[in-house]
Amino acid sequence: MKILVTGANGFTGQHLCITLVHKGFEVYALGRGPQRIAVHKRLIYHNVELTSVRSVLRVFEKVNPDVVIHTAAMSKPDECDKNRDAAIKNNVDATRYLLEASRHFPIHFIHLSTDFIFGENGPHAENDEPGPLNFYGETKLMAEKLVQESGLIATIVRPVFIYGRIREGMRPSFIQWVQQKLEAGETIQVVTDQQRTPTYVNDLCDGILQILMFRKQGVYHLAGKDILSPYEMAITVAKVLDLNRQLIVPVTSATFPEPVIRAKKSGLQIQKAIQELGYAPHSFEEAVQVSLQKKIADE
Repeated sequence: MKILVTGANGFTGQHLCITLVHKGFEVYALGRGPQRIAVHKRLIYHNVELTSVRSVLRVFEKVNPDVVIHTAAMSKPDECDKNRDAAIKNNVDATRYLLEASRHFPIHFIHLSTDFIFGENGPHAENDEPGPLNFYGETKLMAEKLVQESGLIATIVRPVFIYGRIREGMRPSFIQWVQQKLEAGETIQVVTDQQRTPTYVNDLCDGILQILMFRKQGVYHLAGKDILSPYEMAITVAKVLDLNRQLIVPVTSATFPEPVIRAKKSGLQIQKAIQELGYAPHSFEEAVQVSLQKKIADE
């Protein structure tokens, strides 16, 4: 099975490509710029500009994929709000071009979306009414609609606040940021009035693997089972690593005025994934322990 993964240089994309090659799949990793993901004999990297329909069509003709997993996105809400044209190009137009190219092949299209398509009153179920609070969420909802209307065998996956182990070439996730600051003896301010269901990246990859193995269609929430504030997440990191919790200062989101609105009570319900995929996410503390171990064998 040939699997084409977009956003392969990103945090989720790298973890997903590694998971897939270790499971024996032939992976074609698409990224922007030089390859940052580790070299592997079953992984072929392509530098592709997804906002160019010609570039997308060329790589599809070369690869002839069986599955497309679209993780690439412009995912920082503030940047999306500041540069709306770029957000449309990267989150909506790129998805459209991938879908158009996929129509020429018997492809299973798996699209990574976000809890940002919803508003307040989470955790949300798959069929809850969307209500994005910012432009990033709007663009991801637009992309979801394109996927749903494509007529392809398609699956939409929504994670939340992804974290996990970092490898060479990966940007740190939230838990590494907390670790670095506390180990340096620096005080950090972390908000208490936002609730999330953070997603361990290995759980996300396992859920996606089940989806593609059984060609599951529709919408699946692949998030964590714990409802936590960023402050509670930071405290857990300090606990796991036996670092000074007194350096973590609880604040409200009003402390950090932001250009875009973010939900206070967000997160996703995962009962459907548990029942239909056998999804079994780690607890946040368990996943932090694994993610921040100094030496660990590759998954």
